[in-house]
Parts: sequence; structure tokens; C-alpha cells
Amino acid sequence: MDVKDYPLKLYFIPYLAAGHMIPLCDIAQFFASRGHHVTVITTPSNTQHLKPSHNFRLHTLQFPSQEVGLHDGIENATAVTEKYNSYKIYTATMLLRQPIESFLEQDPPDCVVADFLYPWVHDLANKLRIPRLVFNGFSLFSICAMESVKTLSIHATGPFAIPDFPHHITLSSSPPKNAREFLEPLLAMALKSDGFIINNFVELDGEEYISHYKRTTGHKAWHLGPACLARRTTLEKAERGAKSVVSVQECVSWLDSKQVNSVVYISFGSVCYFPDKQLFEIACAIEAAGYGFIWVVPEKKGKEEEKEEEKEKWLPKGFEERNGEKGIIIRGWAPQVLILNHPAVGAFLTHCGWNSTVESVAAGVPMITWPVHSEQFYNEKLITRVRGIGVEVGADEWNFSAFFESKKLVDRACIEKAMRRIMDGADESLLIRRRAKEFGKTAIQAVQEGGSSYNNLTALIDHLKRLRNSKLE
Repeated sequence: MDVKDYPLKLYFIPYLAAGHMIPLCDIAQFFASRGHHVTVITTPSNTQHLKPSHNFRLHTLQFPSQEVGLHDGIENATAVTEKYNSYKIYTATMLLRQPIESFLEQDPPDCVVADFLYPWVHDLANKLRIPRLVFNGFSLFSICAMESVKTLSIHATGPFAIPDFPHHITLSSSPPKNAREFLEPLLAMALKSDGFIINNFVELDGEEYISHYKRTTGHKAWHLGPACLARRTTLEKAERGAKSVVSVQECVSWLDSKQVNSVVYISFGSVCYFPDKQLFEIACAIEAAGYGFIWVVPEKKGKEEEKEEEKEKWLPKGFEERNGEKGIIIRGWAPQVLILNHPAVGAFLTHCGWNSTVESVAAGVPMITWPVHSEQFYNEKLITRVRGIGVEVGADEWNFSAFFESKKLVDRACIEKAMRRIMDGADESLLIRRRAKEFGKTAIQAVQEGGSSYNNLTALIDHLKRLRNSKLE
């Protein structure tokens, strides 16, 4: 084989949070499935998120738990339930810089793909004279929105229209000042890279946003998703992420007993902790709407001496007894991709985190949108206003992080009304459902041979080979 045709050597450095790690490792799998030599750099406890079905190498580094005051084995943002400990995870992850740099310097790859939360990889890649690709788990639509919003005063509050944007999009509240101060420098450094890797497909972001991005930034973006479609078999889908707290077989059997499009799946991601009073409103809405449901509530780690009923005061009295046949509450991690792909699931009540959003799109499931923080309010507008595959619950409180105390409640009537808009079978719901199904088919085609994401991956591989080979001449 000519040296110019040798497989690429690629190193992936995901941020240690399930929402960053899972999609980037699935994208790493896309490269590995084309015969390239892929290494994912992580820590011992995080290897449990990476199953044997992945055909890439792992390089593990010791996680500096003691230096930041965390218990051994707590190495992922999903493993903590308080803001203070999430900062410790972030601090510890930043301490991995030196061992990561040493590893790359000793055995440089042809390209490094790093989460944008590691801006220091920019200098390292320049030093090693290798291309750096960046991943941040956002859609290109949201990256465009964040770039446009940078022109607005950071002190602005209240409703605003996104300036210089392909669609007229008005948001009911502004991103928090501290969120912008954190994200904007990271985005600026990411735009100095050789390109963004986007966990999406071009048909969902839309040519108008790809053109807008090129015109306003002059930067490359490679749509390679949906990443979740790297998992082909039922077992691979079930194994995506942490171990499910419910039996996958039990979950699927329960769904098998339900009619098509009769169940609402409710989940706000792995690190979104609603206060009890908000969970209570959701429970009341679920009961009033009367649809089948699977409701995922991240495990609340209460004090051991608390009585069970005190721990679960967010449930109306007798809720589970009254709704035992109608629904399931999952306290902890759920096999989300498997659930969304079941024909019984007719809608997804979601926080609009990008992983959940693109998983729902890939499954052809319409959404009921309830953004909480980060770029989720932008994602909501892509889903509801631009692509018409969901309805809004009416949330307008933009928080800095997933650990928050709501000042406003979304009341049960708004939640119930939004559920009915998707589930009632009226003209609006049928139109939304039809669009969602079409996008689901397009998503599957995108990652298959000849599809947009498949072709983008081919083009990116060729681009990286040319960069490597130019150094050999």
C-alpha cells in the first residue's frame, strides 16, 4: 500500500460528561468503521460508557479525584447532583491537560478531535503541526445563533430577536450574562480550529444556515450525524451510555403492550434537576392528560435517614398506584434511543439538549419543547419555528446551568395543553407527526452510503489525508 493511502491516526478527547462523551465516541466509531486508527482518551471510570461494540482503542489517564476533593470513581459530570461538585469535575478535567499533552507529544496523531471545553488543545496542535477539529455537541443552527447574539449587549435582558439571521426568530428571554461570558471565548477559540464536527445532518440544520455560517465565519463545519445511528443493533442502542436502571426487556415488553403513538416519553437529560414543585406540576399534567407515559427523573441522592415519602414529595399522593398500568417512572438512566425508536412512543417532552433532540429526530418522534439552559432555547426554535416538528410548552426562564432553582413554574395546564397538541390526532398534530417522520427517514439516509453525512465523512477523511500527505512530500 502506498504510504499516502495508509489509514489515519486520530485521537479523540471528549469532555467527561455523558452528553459530550457519548456522541463524540459514536462519531469516533464512524471513523473507525472506515478502517482508521482511532484512540479515545479518557479515565478509568468513564470506560464503562464505552462498550465492546466500539472498535477503537482507549487510552486511560488517572483522574485527579483527590486533588479536587472528589471520591474515587466519580469522574463524570453525570455522576454528581450538585453544582459545587460539577465544578469539581470541571476543575479535575482541566488538570488532565499535562498528561494529555505528554501522550500526544510522545506519539503524535494525524489529527486531534477535542471538545471545545479544552481550548488549550489549539496551542498543542499548532506545536505538533497537526490539524485540530472541534466538537461541542451543538447544532450549526445554534452556533450561528450564538455568533449572531455576540453582537448584542451582554447586559440585555428580556425578549429579543436574533440579529442578522436567515429566519426571523424571537426569543422570550436572553441568555444569562455569565453563560455568555463562559461560552463566547470558547466559541472564539473553536473558530480558530480546522473545523467543527457537527452531530447533525445538513437537511435538519438546512442549507440556509450552512451558507450563513460560511458567510459570517469563513470556518469549516462537517455534518457527520446523527451520531446515535452509529448504533445499529438493539443491544448497541440499549448499551448507549450508562447502565439502565430498568431492565431493557421489561421496558420494551411494556411498550409492546401499548398502541402505536400512544405513549409520551418524558426526559430532561442526565443532569437536569427540576425542583420538587416543578416535578409535581409535571406529574399533575401527566395524570390530567391521561396518555401512557415513560417519565425519566434523574436520581435524587437524598440523605439516608430521610423517609421514602419525604424523598418523593414531588409525586402527588397515590400517583403511582393510580397510574400503575398507564406509565413507568424511571429513577436514573434510561435506554433512551431504544425507547424513542419504539412505535408506541408518540411524543417526547424534552429539555432540547442537542443529543436528545437529534435522537428524537432520528427516531421520527415529534417533540414537546421545554428548554432550560445553555443553547437549548435556540434548539427549541429550530424544532418548532424552523422545521415544524414540535410544539413549545412555554418555558422562558433561561438558566446558567442544569443545577438551578426555578423562579418561575411552568404550570400543569401549559404542560397538559402542549401534550394534547401533539397527541390528540387533530390536523396540527398529524402535520407535525408527518414532518417528524420525514426527517427521521432523511436522518437514516444521511449516514448510509451516498447520504449527506456519509459523503461529508468521506470528504473529511480525504481532506485529512491530503494534509498528512503534504507533510510527507
